[in-house]
Amino acid sequence: MRDPLRRRIPREIRSEAGKYIVIFVFMVALIGVASGYFIADASLKVAYDESFETYNIEDGHVEFAEEPDKATLEACEEEDITLYDDRFKDAPCDNGSTVRLFRTREEVNTPCLLDGELPAAEDEIALDRLYMKSNEIKQGDTITLDGKDYKITGIVALPDYSALYKDITDFMFDTEKFGVSVVTDEGFDKVDDKYLHWSYAWKYDDPPADTFGKEAKEQGDDLVKALAQKAVLSNFVPTCRNSAIKFSGDDIGHDRVMMLVMLDMLIVIISFVFAVTTSNTITKEANVIGTLRASGYTRLEMIRHYLAAPVIVLLVACVLGNVLGYTVLKEYMADMYLGSYSLVSYKTQWNADAFIDTTVIPMVILIAINIIMLAAKLSLSPLKFIRRDLKRHQRKKAFKLNTKIPIMTRYRLRVLFQNFGGYLTIFVGIFFASVIMMFSQLFSPLLDKFAEDSINSMISQHTYILKAPVPTEEEKAEKFAAGELKIVRGDFSEGVSVYGIAEDSKYFHSDIKKDTVEISSAYADKYRLKAGDSITLEDEYGGEEYTFDVSGVYDYPSSLVVFMDIDFFNETFDKDEGYFSGYFSDRELDDIDEKLIASEITEDEVTKTSRQLRRSMGNLMSIFVILGIAVIVLVVYLLSKVMIEKNAQSISVAKILGYEPREISGIYLRTTTIVTIASFLLCIPLEGKTLDWLWRTMMMEYPGWLAPDVPVSAYVKTVAIGVVTYLVTTMLLKFRINRIPMDEALKNVE
Repeated sequence: MRDPLRRRIPREIRSEAGKYIVIFVFMVALIGVASGYFIADASLKVAYDESFETYNIEDGHVEFAEEPDKATLEACEEEDITLYDDRFKDAPCDNGSTVRLFRTREEVNTPCLLDGELPAAEDEIALDRLYMKSNEIKQGDTITLDGKDYKITGIVALPDYSALYKDITDFMFDTEKFGVSVVTDEGFDKVDDKYLHWSYAWKYDDPPADTFGKEAKEQGDDLVKALAQKAVLSNFVPTCRNSAIKFSGDDIGHDRVMMLVMLDMLIVIISFVFAVTTSNTITKEANVIGTLRASGYTRLEMIRHYLAAPVIVLLVACVLGNVLGYTVLKEYMADMYLGSYSLVSYKTQWNADAFIDTTVIPMVILIAINIIMLAAKLSLSPLKFIRRDLKRHQRKKAFKLNTKIPIMTRYRLRVLFQNFGGYLTIFVGIFFASVIMMFSQLFSPLLDKFAEDSINSMISQHTYILKAPVPTEEEKAEKFAAGELKIVRGDFSEGVSVYGIAEDSKYFHSDIKKDTVEISSAYADKYRLKAGDSITLEDEYGGEEYTFDVSGVYDYPSSLVVFMDIDFFNETFDKDEGYFSGYFSDRELDDIDEKLIASEITEDEVTKTSRQLRRSMGNLMSIFVILGIAVIVLVVYLLSKVMIEKNAQSISVAKILGYEPREISGIYLRTTTIVTIASFLLCIPLEGKTLDWLWRTMMMEYPGWLAPDVPVSAYVKTVAIGVVTYLVTTMLLKFRINRIPMDEALKNVE
């Protein structure tokens, strides 16, 4: 026989339609965002991994100091590699950026055509999608390079430039100042040869098993030694060291843990909201439950019945959320990556892990929390339910309040004490919502401060890192040595720049003690280091370890750097006496050939990180603001609604006694208002500590460092947004109070 209780489930959902609609809409949005992110993330990762074979990505490229002859190329290919002509020109654009021109490739690093057509005439060009977006250029426009006009016929992504690094020594890629393109042979020849680089891509005859592993690094080290004996090289970049190829692949999937934590955290909040509202439903239906239990229904059957509505609502929300995730929201979330990286086209991939994370785990969390609550609530005897005596312990006298306290204040205090559990849940919900909103408010000011501090702490206006030591006639230029080591922490590693500073430096304002090092403030802050500590770093590819004593922390927030005396540098790394690899200078060094400069660090370079992060993370920050507001509305409205329903009889009595709806609202809503505003204020110190912990936990898995400095404006904006959101919500709650009839006082009298 069909269980008649099932017929009550649709009626229960209809009777609480407002509550279930609010939760349903929120859950659809939350599941949709999370599902869209996981699907986009997995799909882009698959496309990236497959691009190595699909577009025949190089195993590396080598740049010769001058045009190699046929004999040189044949000699190089004796090292079990095949070379492909991949020369390029870095042409200046009339908008102040640089566009790297390649002839249309057909064998290696073949372009992915995203839209339009590849160039067919000498005045046509296919440009990188992300560079076009950053500079607001459209297909069909004309771009001027080296004084020559090119019509944009196509939009492409070059697989060896998924991150638009101009040089692998750059701190950060910059999609606004640098782009890549393909042109015809005739279009390539139009640009002056002074911008020409003799670059050749190579593929191994016997490739390493892992493109980015130790074997690939060792194979690259052996190859560069062999090629250096056959020709003069100006650059050598194996794929395992090429940031333009590997950086995007390393980053895709990095935010997965953060998204999972946020999803599960909000699911827990929703589950508690369901538990509190269901508990209130049980209180209202105590007589019915007692009668059913006395008629033979077991506690398990009652638990199953009251669990059905939340499970149905969440299940439908999960299904619809996943549908939105696979369609509309997938594209939106993919844009977070496509706003940073010039990735090849991708196909949506079915992701079992995404289904588990967005459907199975939320269902398990909701069922577990609600079963615990229902089991405790329904453990009372049928007789207690019939009598509406749902107290587990003997009722104690109410907490005595001083009669000198005004009666309305005492009334509000009684409401507070009677609904303490609900108000505690509101506090927790506001805390989580505030953390989410604070995170979004933190980002922009933090990037502004980072850019400002990076500029103020620059060692010199121009820092030149050379490919080979060359002299300059600039008297105020100061030599330094530079190298690269890495911090290894479990499976994670990140690079650290090492500078050898001249004695009595005019640019570095600190006296470094002999045989010790100073570290940048970014390094010290990230790893919680101070003077007197020791650090151990590894050679980037050789695996040799170096241990240094830290004598001080130098104010340099833009990157992780170790500073040491230049003689100590040369001694430590077995360099010749007097070796140097760069110059500090407040003036441009015009007498050094550009081809001998590996990189130049200027004000534009040190602010590149903040510019790029602002451009790529904007969408995600707006999502956090919306989620925070939604959590406040959801938690405050639903729990306040529960409190009003629990006190419906008292409100009805107050109406009979002549109290106006405005006065009644003042009793119940003002109490909630005080609790809500107090919660926002009390959460402030907790939010600061939580954000610091969250930020550090997240950033420890990323290279580089942005200090988690929460500005006062972030607290102010968060509280302001929260209070305004609550005040709008109270309009709905006042309407709820006004709807309670006077005859409610005559119902369910104990």
